[in-house]
Amino acid sequence: MAPHLRKRRTAIVAALTTALLAPISATSADAGSRQGAALCTARRDPALAARMSQDIRAALASRSGSVSVSVHDTRTGLFCELASRRQYDAASIVKVLMMEAALRRAQEWRRGLTVWERRRIRPMITGSDNNAAQRLWNDLGHPYLSRFLRRVGTTATTLGPSRLWGLTRTTAADQQRLLGVLTGARDVLKPAARAYGLRQMADVRRDQRWGVPAGMPRGVRAHLKNGWLPRATHGWRVHSMGAFTGGGRTYRIVVMSHGNPSMAYGVRTVERVAQAVHRGLNKGRAVGQGLTPESEISEVPDGSAAEFPDSPEAPGEDDAAS
Repeated sequence: MAPHLRKRRTAIVAALTTALLAPISATSADAGSRQGAALCTARRDPALAARMSQDIRAALASRSGSVSVSVHDTRTGLFCELASRRQYDAASIVKVLMMEAALRRAQEWRRGLTVWERRRIRPMITGSDNNAAQRLWNDLGHPYLSRFLRRVGTTATTLGPSRLWGLTRTTAADQQRLLGVLTGARDVLKPAARAYGLRQMADVRRDQRWGVPAGMPRGVRAHLKNGWLPRATHGWRVHSMGAFTGGGRTYRIVVMSHGNPSMAYGVRTVERVAQAVHRGLNKGRAVGQGLTPESEISEVPDGSAAEFPDSPEAPGEDDAAS
């Protein structure tokens, strides 16, 4: 073969190889056959990363809709990012941002949380109470929430307009950063504030404990928040994010999705991914939580984008804090 033809063939092969190995773009990472390979890396355990990539891909192989995944394990240094910069309506997972911002504000003002703040934060997280969230959203305000997002280092989160906090646009990568505020980064919240936040997320009521805890082993504690909201476009948004502690390790899982025909379908998609992650990180350990039975999954939206009746923008005398 002529030297110039040989060089041309070599260049073509190299270009094809680069294209095949390149990570899938966020704009094309839909579930099912279009989802492509999950990109996982682990500096201390490359074999784990390879298996995890394969298992996440298999978990999504027959699913429709758009799915984004972000995983981080501190022990192995595992990172998995699949379409993690795709934007979604946040729905109720934005409540974690509100809680963290309230904790940071109290820290900046050199005080603990007020009684008024505690009475809003706990029901907002443990029961996804929307009235509590609305009041805290009003009290914190867009300017402060935006400053907090910049401090955390989010790159693609846009706050919802006015009272529609559930329409905050965000990504799995940014939610991973927000989870890291509670379990990793130590320059945003002090230990007591991080422990308080994790405790609220560990106490989420039973009927809202679906999603990323599916498949977790016994002896591991889940700290989570979910969001579930249907809209005229992209069907159901079903999101689940959680930090997992115990067994000598801490790891975080975020799964976001839309285009689900029902809430139950979205929950099952999220849980299939979560199962793959827990199984890969906890080889040989007995499973403590299985898939959520469909009979236990409500098709009632979380109400995060509903119009709420007027409510006070600041604490009233009856729940003033000290």
